[in-house]
Amino acid sequence: MSKEYTTELQLDFGPDGTNLIPVVTQDIHTKEVLIVSFTNREAFEETRRSGYATYWSRSRNELWKKGLTSGDLLRVEEIRINCEQNSLLYLVTPLGRGACHAKKPDGSPYESCYYRKIRMDGSLEVIKR
Repeated sequence: MSKEYTTELQLDFGPDGTNLIPVVTQDIHTKEVLIVSFTNREAFEETRRSGYATYWSRSRNELWKKGLTSGDLLRVEEIRINCEQNSLLYLVTPLGRGACHAKKPDGSPYESCYYRKIRMDGSLEVIKR
């Protein structure tokens, strides 16, 4: 049976578990997209085991449990998978003050990493204050 119609989980992390799969993380209540990140087998299994969003940090090349140091944890309420089983959607409840590591002028985190828009002239404008 093809991936589109099976009830069997068939994520392809590769033979060593290091292939990365994109993860869209969305607030379960507001539906706002908070983060787009990546997971490998280890991060996915830790997310499922702990119930908190855990990713693979490409920049640090290590496991990254979102909010472990900041306190801005993301409790995973539901995990969805796309039709081809090559991307994931984490529906979460944010437990801290925000989801982004970037800070507002007052020092608090932005609620979402998508706090700016691109203007027609190519400049960026902050839309989340």
